[in-house]
Order: sequence, then structure tokens, then C-alpha cells
Amino acid sequence: MGGCCSCLFGTSQSLASETELAKQQQPPSVQRSLVISAKMSAPTIQVGEGGKVSGHGLALAGVSVEQDAAYWEWHLEMPDDGSLGEVQFGVSTRKDSKFYAALEANEENEEDGTALMKVIPDIKGGDVVGVAVQQADLPMIQFLLNGEPLHDLAINRFRGTVYPSIHLPDGVTAKVVFNEDDFTEMSPHARFGPLMVSRGII
Repeated sequence: MGGCCSCLFGTSQSLASETELAKQQQPPSVQRSLVISAKMSAPTIQVGEGGKVSGHGLALAGVSVEQDAAYWEWHLEMPDDGSLGEVQFGVSTRKDSKFYAALEANEENEEDGTALMKVIPDIKGGDVVGVAVQQADLPMIQFLLNGEPLHDLAINRFRGTVYPSIHLPDGVTAKVVFNEDDFTEMSPHARFGPLMVSRGII
């Protein structure tokens, strides 16, 4: 029994060490690319400093999820009156200006970029929404609110290249956090490391 525990501990420790090493090996230019992409986000989205995003509509990060298991956080700034619309979190496929032009021209378009996203209910300013994506074995998107898993909102079985995304109503400012040192909550498992840029696209 003790041998099994040692084996499991060693595996988790090894995964953590590999994640930290990979993060340290990424040059500063790559670290800076882990932000919201103005080109892939809606024209009504404002991209600020330090990963902050506001406005309304769909916003995508500029780096796709390539690793088997990745985790990131959204730190929320919201008014206290509770009068805001719904905020959606998750991932989305690549978007461009043509997509948003078509979406604006056809408001009834079923493909609005949020098929792999979920509304997190009862959120307020200061809350932290965690997103954990696994692609090996059974692809799944998991959501956490202030560290507590929201099992009923999990999305199973998705395909294709996806990017971290958020869909904002007016009045909400969100900060995406990809740096593990800035996480305020734990990922659901040691295998979920911070999002990293694939070596193939560095």
C-alpha cells in the first residue's frame, strides 16, 4: 500500500516538475502572447492591460489549448447591484472579423461561438471562475467557482482546436489568469497545468 502511495505521489510531483520546467523554458515573448486576442474577439470587446477584458460579446485568448490538460482562471469585477446579464465561460473555435460581420448581419445565427461555453450562475464581483480542459481519453471541460467544482455544468466530448474564451454582458470586467503563480484556487487535479504555447507555434 505504501509503495502505491509513493508511486502516486511521485507521479504528481513529476507532473508538477515538468509543468514548471516547461513554463520556465518559454521565452518572454511567448509569455506575453498568453493574453486576449483583439483580432479574434468581437469588435465590441475592449482588451486592457494584464489580461483584462471588458465591453460585451465574445473574447478569445490568442493561444489554443494544445496540451492534454490545462487550467486557467477568470477573476471578475462586477457592480454590486446585481443587474448584469449572464457571463459565459469555456472555450471557442477560432474566430475572425468575417465571423462577427456575419453574426451582426444575421442575429438569428445559431453559431454565436458559445457552443462550448456555460453560464455560471450567481456570480459576483471578486469571484474566481476556473476552467479545466482535458483532451486525452475523454475530452471534457470542467468549471469551478471559487475552487468548488460545478459538476452539472461539465461539457463532454468536443473536437477540434479550441481557445480559452468568455462572453461578456455590458458592465463586467474580467481578468484572465494563465500564470500559475497568480492562481488563487487549485486546479481539480495535478495533471491540469497552466496553459502553455505549443512548441510547434513558438
